[in-house]
Amino acid sequence: MKQALMIFGSTGNLMYEKLMPAIDQLLKEEHIQNDLVLYAVGRRDWNTKDYFDNIKASSDNDINWDAIEKRLEYIEMDVYTKEHYTRIKHKLEDDGIEDLTVYLALPPNLFPVISEGISDSGMIIKGDMSKRIVFEKPFGEDLKSAESINKSLWECFDEKQIYRIDHYLGKEMIQNILMVRFANKIFEEVWDQKAIDYVMIIAKEEDGVLTRGAYYDKIGALKDMLQSHLLQMAALIGMEPPKSYDSESIKDEKVAVLKGLKMAPKDILLGQYKGYRDTEDVDEDSQTETFVFAEASIDNARWRGVPFYFLTGKSLNEKRSEIIVQFKSSDKITELWPKEKAKNNRLKIEVAPNEGVVFQFNVKDPGLSDAIVPAKLDYCHSCQAMDNTPEAYERLILDVLNQNRTLFTRWDEIETTWTIVEKASKRRNQLFRYGSFEEVKDEIINQYGEDFYDL
Repeated sequence: MKQALMIFGSTGNLMYEKLMPAIDQLLKEEHIQNDLVLYAVGRRDWNTKDYFDNIKASSDNDINWDAIEKRLEYIEMDVYTKEHYTRIKHKLEDDGIEDLTVYLALPPNLFPVISEGISDSGMIIKGDMSKRIVFEKPFGEDLKSAESINKSLWECFDEKQIYRIDHYLGKEMIQNILMVRFANKIFEEVWDQKAIDYVMIIAKEEDGVLTRGAYYDKIGALKDMLQSHLLQMAALIGMEPPKSYDSESIKDEKVAVLKGLKMAPKDILLGQYKGYRDTEDVDEDSQTETFVFAEASIDNARWRGVPFYFLTGKSLNEKRSEIIVQFKSSDKITELWPKEKAKNNRLKIEVAPNEGVVFQFNVKDPGLSDAIVPAKLDYCHSCQAMDNTPEAYERLILDVLNQNRTLFTRWDEIETTWTIVEKASKRRNQLFRYGSFEEVKDEIINQYGEDFYDL
């Protein structure tokens, strides 16, 4: 079955910096069919040679351009012109394409018009699973716009033909969460409120919003990070064991735990870094948050009484993403060693920039004393991979081509996370200003106390 990948928005930064390098790597590793055709769709008045010369000259990546050139074809089109979709549909037939993936590397406001054009032309027929369509995050700017976009998609495609990409889910250690949980009895047996003190999910960034002021000022950290990346990680940490390791079973359990997650406006701390309002295209009186610290709870037997904390923000002291599972202290410590103060056991799943798992436990200090000191079991995933760790887009593109939906978000996941964030965003106008991470920590300590892992 001859396969094709068609990318709308092929002259954009996503294509040049992420998608093309990912496609190149999949070709090098022979994960893609030899006869796969790569259609680059754009509005510029170019031919294939023009496009190829431009992307080659613009890229700093080590790409096998000879292999790309053999399968690449540029298609000029106007997404608002219906005749252009019909023309492309006939071309696919002439080229003998039977298996088609259409990837929209474009803003969400263009999803409905392109979906309608693709559907009306017969390029993708609703229910034909040999053809599918891929959309990039963000999935709307709020629940209402997300519902509107999704409704238009369902009019054109079956839900199982729709692949919604959140690139965070393609990261190696995000995929590894289920392995750590369910492939290790030592953790699964204590993965509940009897043993766990709290869970903290962190996504810190050193940079500010850079050149994304126009976009970011309408969105903010709650919608940009919490609604998608952080709540997805919480779902994987909090979900019940799925009936099987298939896409729908995993999604069912993720949705179930998200529906039980409660986050009240009073339990959210919002901040904005000093200098944000001086950014180009940002309102001089902007009340958009660039930092979020939030406490949530999950209302079920496994997690009742265990707080889930979320921390994300820009212009902080470092770039770091990780999940910390803090265990309760053992009663035996005070019974057997009343003078010793041991540190709690802690499991840390490192997502970025390092990838790995660290488990902290207590041991005897070397020497003649009976002092208790913390020790660590440290697994470096990126070290083991020897620089062969796939980028998120490699895995996601391959899964789309192979019709594996596990790492793509289903509509009810998006609907539930938008509902959580919209209830929480009622506190949007209450901001503190910060110029350093020390000021951020002071605000957190003032509201939540000092009993946290080193933020």
